[in-house]
Amino acid sequence: MAKTLSELAEYIKQSQAVETQIKLDELMLLAPSDNIVGLLTFLRDDPECKFTQLMDICGVDFPERAKRFDVVYNLLSPKMNKRIRVKVQTNEATPVPSVVYVFSSAGWFERETWDMYGVYFSGNPDLRRILTDYGFDGHPLRKDFPLTGFVELRYDEEQKAVVYSPVKLPQAYRTFDFLSPWEGAKYALAPTVAPTASTEKPAEKAKAN
Repeated sequence: MAKTLSELAEYIKQSQAVETQIKLDELMLLAPSDNIVGLLTFLRDDPECKFTQLMDICGVDFPERAKRFDVVYNLLSPKMNKRIRVKVQTNEATPVPSVVYVFSSAGWFERETWDMYGVYFSGNPDLRRILTDYGFDGHPLRKDFPLTGFVELRYDEEQKAVVYSPVKLPQAYRTFDFLSPWEGAKYALAPTVAPTASTEKPAEKAKAN
């Protein structure tokens, strides 16, 4: 008989000594990064779990924390018809062990996370950028990455080639105050002047015509 979510959480907690949480009817595990390979292997192979599909690996950036990145693993158990989320925390200098030999699809997902956030996965056999261009500077989904980036790509008519050049803004960013139909403006609107009625008498108006 399949375990309830709370029973499954207690079973995993006792077996793997990890912190468990249930939020919005979803089970989440908070694990140390050095135990991620063993934990995902257990979740995949244990007959009470059978989380045999790795659906995604993604990152979340919290710049104010010492360990600023959450690496999130989303797993699916077709047999149990359940999903589970595993989180580990790390920083820019501490690599996370690759799980590519537990789930082959992790190779692609780890490359995306490395490209977008700069989280390094030790043991990944092909950890290259996958969404940005060769020689791209920085990691675009970090919250301290500038909105404009550092360089722009354009076609140079003189060189007859595509070239990179530093970003140059012709003007600074402007703040626009859009009036919402649900919220009034934070400033006083200019008064509307109603059209005035004609003061001419009908006889004078007819005479003028």
